[in-house]
Amino acid sequence: MPKNPKIKSVLIIGSGPIVIGQACEFDYSGSQSIRSLKEEGIEVTLINSNPATIMTDPSLADNVYLKPLTTKSIREILEAHPNIDAVLPTMGGQTALNLCIEADEKGIWEDYNVEMIGVDIAAINITEDREQFRELMGKIGVNMAPQATATSFLKGKEIAQKFGFPLCIRSSFTLGGAGASIVYKEEDFDDLLATGLEISPIHEVMIDKAMMGWKEYELELLRDGNDNVVIVCSIENMDPMGIHTGDSITVAPAMTLSDSTFQKMRDMAIKMMRSIGDFEGGCNVQFAVSPDEKEDIIAIEINPRVSRSSALASKATGYPIAKIATKLALGYNLDELNNQVTGNTSALFEPTLDYVIVKIPRFNFDKFEGCDRTLGLQMKAVGEVMGIGRSFQEALHKATQSLEIKRNGLGADGKEETHYDTIISKLTHASWDRVFTIYDAIKAGISLKKIYDITKIDMWYLKQYEELFALEKEISTYKLDTLPKALLLEAKQKGYGDRQIAHMLKCLESEVYNKREELNINRVYKLVDTCAAEFAASTPYYYSTFENTMTLANGQPYADNESVVTDKKKVVVLGSGPNRIGQGIEFDYCCVHGVLAAKEAGYETIMINCNPETVSTDFDTADKLYFEPVFWEHIYDIIRHEKPEGVIVQLGGQTALKLAEKLEAYGIKIMGTSFEALDLAEDRGRFSDMLTSLDIPFPKFGIATNADEALDIADHLDFPILVRPSYVLGGQGMKIVINKEELEEHVVSLLRSIPGNKLLLDHYLDGAIEAEADAICDADGNVYIIGIMEHIEPCGVHSGDSNATLPPFNLGEFVIQQIKDHTKNIAIALKTVGLINIQFAIKDDTVYIIEANPRASRTVPFIAKAYGEPYVNYATKVMLGVNKVTDFTFNPQLKGFAIKQPVFSFNKFPNVDKKLGPEMKSTGESILFIDDLKDDTFYELYSRRKMYLNK
Repeated sequence: MPKNPKIKSVLIIGSGPIVIGQACEFDYSGSQSIRSLKEEGIEVTLINSNPATIMTDPSLADNVYLKPLTTKSIREILEAHPNIDAVLPTMGGQTALNLCIEADEKGIWEDYNVEMIGVDIAAINITEDREQFRELMGKIGVNMAPQATATSFLKGKEIAQKFGFPLCIRSSFTLGGAGASIVYKEEDFDDLLATGLEISPIHEVMIDKAMMGWKEYELELLRDGNDNVVIVCSIENMDPMGIHTGDSITVAPAMTLSDSTFQKMRDMAIKMMRSIGDFEGGCNVQFAVSPDEKEDIIAIEINPRVSRSSALASKATGYPIAKIATKLALGYNLDELNNQVTGNTSALFEPTLDYVIVKIPRFNFDKFEGCDRTLGLQMKAVGEVMGIGRSFQEALHKATQSLEIKRNGLGADGKEETHYDTIISKLTHASWDRVFTIYDAIKAGISLKKIYDITKIDMWYLKQYEELFALEKEISTYKLDTLPKALLLEAKQKGYGDRQIAHMLKCLESEVYNKREELNINRVYKLVDTCAAEFAASTPYYYSTFENTMTLANGQPYADNESVVTDKKKVVVLGSGPNRIGQGIEFDYCCVHGVLAAKEAGYETIMINCNPETVSTDFDTADKLYFEPVFWEHIYDIIRHEKPEGVIVQLGGQTALKLAEKLEAYGIKIMGTSFEALDLAEDRGRFSDMLTSLDIPFPKFGIATNADEALDIADHLDFPILVRPSYVLGGQGMKIVINKEELEEHVVSLLRSIPGNKLLLDHYLDGAIEAEADAICDADGNVYIIGIMEHIEPCGVHSGDSNATLPPFNLGEFVIQQIKDHTKNIAIALKTVGLINIQFAIKDDTVYIIEANPRASRTVPFIAKAYGEPYVNYATKVMLGVNKVTDFTFNPQLKGFAIKQPVFSFNKFPNVDKKLGPEMKSTGESILFIDDLKDDTFYELYSRRKMYLNK
């Protein structure tokens, strides 16, 4: 059936600010969905309060409402757009679904004659109400773990008595495992039950007999109105049951499942999907499988919407789930739609993978001092990375190299844990770094059987690890000049980085690289084509691997490289890697705009990134996507292969910026601001000399490399002192100290975690107002300030955690003029070409410089949305040298004020100190527009501004 002709205008509900459990995956899904609707000529209205994302960019939907996600906002939008025919709530995670249900209960959809598409309320209610779901599964003959529903504390106690321990408690109508826990001991039960009931919006929990040690799987499905179903992807959790899927290391396709059990699982998933209601779109089903030869299957849950795993499955297979799900919601059938990757196969054709995907979650426990770092049913990860390889081992190594936690991959980097008791403890209490701990355990001589008995991670995976360690041991017996070619090739095929091989051989990384060149062991690039090369693919989406070279008839060595280099002028945009606190989706927004601007300027665009959640890694954002670690070796090989005119590092946050020095050293052109200027801004001594020459004030400071130097500096600086490391993002390691004892303790702790770092000690301007400015500057010294923001919280709260107003609300003309003058003078002195962000402290009407960052900042998307101007587009064209600042007509539109409001995920870490300080803790942000300062929200924020300030 072709699309429903009655649907001409659709409302999409977004997922709001980024929180742990609901992140950029839904921005990716929503952005795909909007594009899918626009292709059909449908008017799209979006409600989403997140200013940092591409989804809320005015270039996507026809009408974008940056409003709070409430039924009041929904009514206002439907009043303004009486022509809206339908609402699509399946792209915005649990937030969108819950809002959609609330609007339905209040009769809003009926009042405005709006049809719900893509899902129906009955399906949502059945899957979210765990009691209803259990009854339905019983009717259709799908096994579940012994479980019962409790809507009261007393009922919960009765169930526990009946089932015995261990038990799982899961709250109804929540996301990211909120309120869920595993209870091993009776004495812990009461508190965890009370928490679960409290967190559920309907005061209900499901109590399951815990299937500890069972294997966990997910299937991603799509279904159309004709009841055609495709299984897009099978995903296996390397971790057994008991760890939330968002915190699990996952592998696609499933590795350790027998074919007969996989077929049974498929049939069960389709049966479950069909039983929950008539709807068209995406669905995610989770199963547990017994770890014995019987392979008994039980259903865990089904989500009738695009899920967190849908983004991963889309990137893993190249099959755009959200795009196709949107078309199905409009009434199309799968056999009427094309697979956009091959361009010539039907969307009813199930993807086939001739490679392996490994996803590893990224955590930020360092931001939550004193938090429980053990993993369980509540999700704690803030982001994720994905590695693509020809084997599990290669994909695993690439994923670990993508994490940006100062590891070069698994083992062979001198950072292994060697203490037996620590290793056993980390395996027993699932740790965030267990992916490394397994390798360390094998290296420490712990038997695979013991590791399996503790972790219940399938023996197949443990043997893969064992093979890797055996290879490391063998290579370590050689020197570089005696290492056989076959062994070096095997190490590369199994994903070991040159740095790791150099560590084994006790030589330099560059020497290993040169040896590879000499032996003709070079990366080749393969297409992600969804069909195991059965059909030609038209989408330039690549991953790297190493192949045994063949010898052609003419005697020439040959390895098949599917990435064909064109003769067009090219530019590489370095992505921002995995999301974490301090470097989030704002940089993905900047990267996407950078790519689009470079295309407009006539460049072939090449994106390098490893984050499966984001729009920058969509297969059709850049002209060419390399889904690779943002890790020097991978980047250098791509650059050598593609020979671009230069690389843009300004848009990918600290991840990309940290590679600037290497690019400069290897003679690769950095587009825009030079490495010299980037380095000058980070080198506090040189930067302060520059400020002195410009007659610009800054707080007194000193630079220390050890505790003794820090204590000497403290004799010349007045306390309180702000201590911070160089080259970090999100205020990592920053702290305000008030005496020498605190100073010494913090310096020793910092240098232990970041050895060799220079520490900056600033006199902290107590009681100062903080402000910041973003600007665009060109090579001729033309500067345009895109926005000045005043923080509501005092100086000392990290800018990412502050409520900030645009334009300023309380700075006089004299102060504003100083900010403008300082911004222009610093931008020109740093020879900025592109974006710059400068942070100020204002005390007694004097404007001091805190720091300058000649790159895209977290606030650029916020300012662009508030003023309705494409600032990243302009800045990119300035970086590329195709435009000057004076070529653009700036016309910012803002009535009243825009407030950037930080959003926190403290509910995942209940025992953590929630006070704010110089280290950033927020996971996302929302935008609030107010007409004037009499607004109640502003008044409330201002009155509480000093409440959370921490040292």
